[in-house]
Amino acid sequence: MKAEILATGDEIRSGALVDSNSAFISERLEEIGIEVVRHTCVGDDLSLLVSTLREIGDRVDMAVVTGGLGPTTDDLTAEAAAGAAGVELTLSQTAFENVESFFKKFNRPMTDSNRKQALLPDGSKLMYNPVGTAPGFSLKIEKCLFFFLPGVPYEMKRMLAEHVIPEMLSLQGDAAMHSRVKTITTFGLPESLAGEKVAGVEAAFPGIKLGLRANFPQIQVKLYGREINLAMLDQRMAEAGQWALERLGRNVISENGERMEGVVGRLLLERSASIGLAESCTGGLLANWLTNVAGSSAYFFFSGVTYSNKAKIDVLGVKPETLERHGAVHEETAREMAEGARRLAGSTYGLSTSGIAGPDGGTEDKPVGTVCVGYAGPDRSFGRRLYFPFGKRLMNKKIFCMAALDILRKELLGIGG
Repeated sequence: MKAEILATGDEIRSGALVDSNSAFISERLEEIGIEVVRHTCVGDDLSLLVSTLREIGDRVDMAVVTGGLGPTTDDLTAEAAAGAAGVELTLSQTAFENVESFFKKFNRPMTDSNRKQALLPDGSKLMYNPVGTAPGFSLKIEKCLFFFLPGVPYEMKRMLAEHVIPEMLSLQGDAAMHSRVKTITTFGLPESLAGEKVAGVEAAFPGIKLGLRANFPQIQVKLYGREINLAMLDQRMAEAGQWALERLGRNVISENGERMEGVVGRLLLERSASIGLAESCTGGLLANWLTNVAGSSAYFFFSGVTYSNKAKIDVLGVKPETLERHGAVHEETAREMAEGARRLAGSTYGLSTSGIAGPDGGTEDKPVGTVCVGYAGPDRSFGRRLYFPFGKRLMNKKIFCMAALDILRKELLGIGG
């Protein structure tokens, strides 16, 4: 079965809001074997909405529409759906009672405008919204079954899981295609080279599709498979995944789509180890990444943003003569920073960053994009100088953090150079 996704609203159309809903819905539909062939966005224009719904209705078997189910005058989805199907809008008593009960639950008065949310196209099937005021509904337009959901992401996700996915699975019946997606996260390869390394997977494994997604500074290699026979699909996906892993080698961070900070956190937990940080050029971004992982308090002990040389000396214990001889951006300085962070934290490992994020401040010897990463562990400590040719400050800070975590990851795995 083929499906389309329609996002509505001027905020989405104009770019004022990012349409994360369509990406989420696509992933969920692909997982149950429904091929999403098109994404469309339409603003708050009744006639355009009506014509778009009819066009989609002629093209595909199913469609998911988000947005435009609220109480205001620019919420036009229900009216557009009725127009596209050639039916009237009628007050649904069940929908009205659901909206009313939501307000009663929070001891708030229901306004007249909220009554509009209970007006549904004749012949539509109500979908209860347990976490918001906007009921959803499904409706056949032309040959396509449409599912209309609120645009609020957490409401949409709940209703997609509880109403839409089960009904789509039921409609597929024995003809349901199983779908699998394998996501391999890499670091250290440009997208073009990562693509070249795995370009032959489709020829080697017929039925497997390849996709690449750049999520700077990581590259995700995605393998897509679809098959009626689940056992055959799982075997083919496993073989294709192993083929890709062998070609991507040491640049693989994760075989199942994990981000670097999640991988490092898991490795620390598995080893009952801990980390202390000393950051200069990354300004706390590295600490932010690591502590964004749930459960990081088990291994994250300390972070110091020692931006000035004085802080490096007074807080971390970097030797003044080291700074005088080498400067702040140097392997030896970074090593002493990492040792200081480890000592202060009482942690298993220390990690540091000191570099030139730009766009100014570079020299011939230390151009913008230079970073020195310091590592301190139970058995050894070292500093390493790296260079990344990016002129933008935030890009450099991100890749500096990723490079530091990659050094720690490889040390934890025993594959460090």
